[in-house]
Order: sequence, then C-alpha cells, then structure tokens
Amino acid sequence: MTAGTEDAPQAEAPTRTSPLLARPGAVAGSGPDAGVAWHYGDPTGEQRALEAGGAVVDLSHHGVVRVKGPDRLTWLNSITSQNLLGLAPRTSTELLVLSPQGHVEHSAGVVDDGESTWLVTEGSHAPTLAAWLDRMKFALRVEITDMTDEIAVLGEPRDAEGAEGEPVTWRDPWPRTAPGGTRYGPADDEHPGAHRAWRLVLVPRAELPDAVASREAAGWRLAGTWASEALRVEAWRPRLANEVDHRSIPHELDWLRTAVHLNKGCYRGQETIARVHNMGRPPRRLVMLHLDGSGHLLPVAGAEVRLPGEPGPDGVASPGRPVGNVTSVARHHELGPIALAVLKRSAPEDVELVVDCDGGAVAAAQEVVVPGEGVSVDRPAPRGPVARGITPRGQDAPRSMI
Repeated sequence: MTAGTEDAPQAEAPTRTSPLLARPGAVAGSGPDAGVAWHYGDPTGEQRALEAGGAVVDLSHHGVVRVKGPDRLTWLNSITSQNLLGLAPRTSTELLVLSPQGHVEHSAGVVDDGESTWLVTEGSHAPTLAAWLDRMKFALRVEITDMTDEIAVLGEPRDAEGAEGEPVTWRDPWPRTAPGGTRYGPADDEHPGAHRAWRLVLVPRAELPDAVASREAAGWRLAGTWASEALRVEAWRPRLANEVDHRSIPHELDWLRTAVHLNKGCYRGQETIARVHNMGRPPRRLVMLHLDGSGHLLPVAGAEVRLPGEPGPDGVASPGRPVGNVTSVARHHELGPIALAVLKRSAPEDVELVVDCDGGAVAAAQEVVVPGEGVSVDRPAPRGPVARGITPRGQDAPRSMI
C-alpha cells in the first residue's frame, strides 16, 4: 500500500508575518492569507494597477519546497499527476498529489532551474508536502527541503517565464490546456482567465523589502491579496486553500487543463482520473457567482448555496434545497461582489441561486465553469455495444460511476 499524506503527521506550519505589514495603511489578511496584507488602504486602486500590469503582491506566506538530485524529475513524474519527464529549465507547469481514491491532497506550481525542482504551494501545506515527499523517496537520489523560511514569494502580472539571470520564477499556466490535459470549460482563448498574466518570483526572504522597493522605483505599486484574489476568482482559477476539500477530484474544478496529464504512466489516483474522464461524471461542479450587492451583504467561504425556495400559503418562501458551498469571495473593482462555489452536478444551470450570509441571504447568478453534463471535450466515444455500467457520451451516468 502506498504511503499517503493523510497518514503523515500534520506538521504545524508557522505563521510568518511579512515585514511589509508595517507599511502605512496595511490591513492584515486572514484565513489562508494570514501573515501578509489584504490591502494597503486603497484596494480598488491596487486592483486596477494589478490588472493593468503595474503592481506587485506580497505572497511571502506561500510555501516553497525544493527537490534536488539527479532522479528528481523522473521520481516526481512517477508519484504526481503531471508529466515531468524532460521538463526544460525555466519552464513552468503544475502538479497535483492525489490520494489513492483520486482526491486532491496537494497542488504545486513546478519549475526547474537545471539543478533543482521548485514546488510552490500554500504555506500551510509545505511542511506536510515535504514530509510526504521525504517518505516516498526510498533509495532514489533526491533531497527534499522545505525552503519556506529562506525563500519568499512575490506575485506579479507578467506572462513570461523567468529569464537567465532572474530569480527562479513560476509562470501560471492557467487556463492554457497543457499537452496531455483536457478541459470541461470553454476553449482557452474564450476563457475568462485567458488575459490574466500571473507569475510567482522566488526571492531570498531577507531581500523581500528590497525586491518590492526595486519594483516601486520602476513605477509599480504594492497591492494586497484583495486585488490578486479578485482577479483569480474572475479567472475561475482554483486554489488549493479555497476550492479543495477532502472530496475534491480535479475534474470538478476543471483542473485537468493544467495539472493532469492523461496519457502518462501510472501514479497514485490515476484510476479515478481515467474512470471519471472516460466513463463517469464529476459529482460536483465549479461555478462563478455574481452576487447581488444591493444589500451590502457578502458571504464568507463555506456559506451554503441554495436553490430558491417555494412560496408558502402565506406568501413567504421557504428555504430552498442546499446544493453546494461558496469557496472564495471577492469584491471586484468592475464586476462587484463575486464568488466561486462548488455545487452538486444535479443543480440546474439556468436558475438564480441564493447564498446564505450573516444578516440575510443574497441572490446569485451563476456562470458555469464545469457544465453539469460533466463531459470533457475529448472524452472517448464508446466503441461498439456499451457494456453494463458504462455510459455513452451525453447520457446520464449511474451513481455507481462517480
């Protein structure tokens, strides 16, 4: 039986407080973004600057794991969802670590500098990811180090890989469908994230203030996670700390675009990936919600999403049936309040939903990310008569298939 991250001791990730929180006007983030600034006093202006390509975001709360050794790429290829064989230096991709049942346990941006492979993940996941990798190395020539205490992360709106002489840089591939990947949502050039340029730059933690100051000297401004999260939600970009729970499989989040190679060799969780892609349907689906902001109510992550209730004899609507939960919430400078949510596949796509908030509920129009049909664009057609339990394309799958 393969060792799982769920069996590993859950290391407590230290809360690191960025020195940039001492800036005038800085408001600290919370939840998965604790330790860095939510904004610096002008969240709308910061977001506009970031969208225009003229801002930098302190993401020094992210985790960084380094893998060294001559076997690093072949080894990582064998235990994760991505094809890393022959990964060229300064070429970015991303991977998932899956449970034996295909549930997402870790995600990481991946870039190799020719000597080491760098994995960028949530700060809370770095210790456990490093510990699991260390348990899985056996006799292979690899060395795993959690570098989070030494390396800080900056986010910047550039669509470019790191160049020679620059720090190690991970360019976000989302939403470009990678070789060996597939998609459930729209074509790459029609995707809302198509024009979101984003990359993460790794700098020595001690040099974080200087790295930011050099960008400010070039005319950029410092932005908080309010800005970067709003643009991420607008781009339908799944995040490990928000969209993933213990039941998540990549298909539900359209993560087969960038993080899964369907034609590589065996790895843990591959059976679920192949079965759902070829024959089943993801049991849940990601949506973006446009929230009614007229009442100035904003849900929190985890808030219940419901179908509209039916009016009773007294004209008062009863609470509707729960169909999912909000995973990310943001205030966008143009779109207003928006959110990502994971819903049951059976939730109708053409109805306005209701989201619970403290102080009431708000209406939410849904924008489909993963269609309820649950069929990818390259799902193989059935060959000949369909055996019992295997569903042809376009038909509803029995529950046993999911």
